[in-house]
Order: sequence, then structure tokens, then C-alpha cells
Amino acid sequence: MEDLVRQIVIRGRVQGVGFRYWTMSEAIRLGVAGWVRNRRDGSVEALFAGPADAVAAMVARCRNGPEFARVDAVEDQAVTANALKMIRPGERFSQLPTA
Repeated sequence: MEDLVRQIVIRGRVQGVGFRYWTMSEAIRLGVAGWVRNRRDGSVEALFAGPADAVAAMVARCRNGPEFARVDAVEDQAVTANALKMIRPGERFSQLPTA
């Protein structure tokens, strides 16, 4: 199966509920590379790269999130040219600073 890259923004009660840590754990479990970060507007942004089925599963899981999250929307974003380069050297999945 082909590899896929998706960049999404998750809106709702997604900060202060462990969303970034949960996203990183789930992505590693599914074998997906990428990154996650909080955004100043209260949303969470994530990039997922890997086998298409694993990336699709990761995006689907983000529609629910961790136990205390409330996800109102998951929006696809255009994948920026340097998005994959934002993964920290030596890491498969990174938790990045707030943007």
C-alpha cells in the first residue's frame, strides 16, 4: 500500500487533556511518523506520514481523542513543503512547541 501524508487541525476541548501525548502514543503504536503541537488558537495540529491505512486510522482516532477531550472538528490542511522536516532528528514522532 502507498504511503500517505496528512496534516490536520483538531478543534474542541483538545488542550489540557493530554491530547498531544495521546496522539504521540497512538501514532507510535500504529507505526505512523510525524508530529503534534498545540496552536495558540486552542486547537491541536498534527502531521501523520506512513502507510495509507495507518494514517487513515490515526486521523479517525483523532475524531474522538483521549478520554477527557471533546473533539468538535477535524480539518484537513495543505501539507506544507517542509512539514516532514519538522520531525526532530532521531525521533519518529515529535511533540513540537506551540505555534
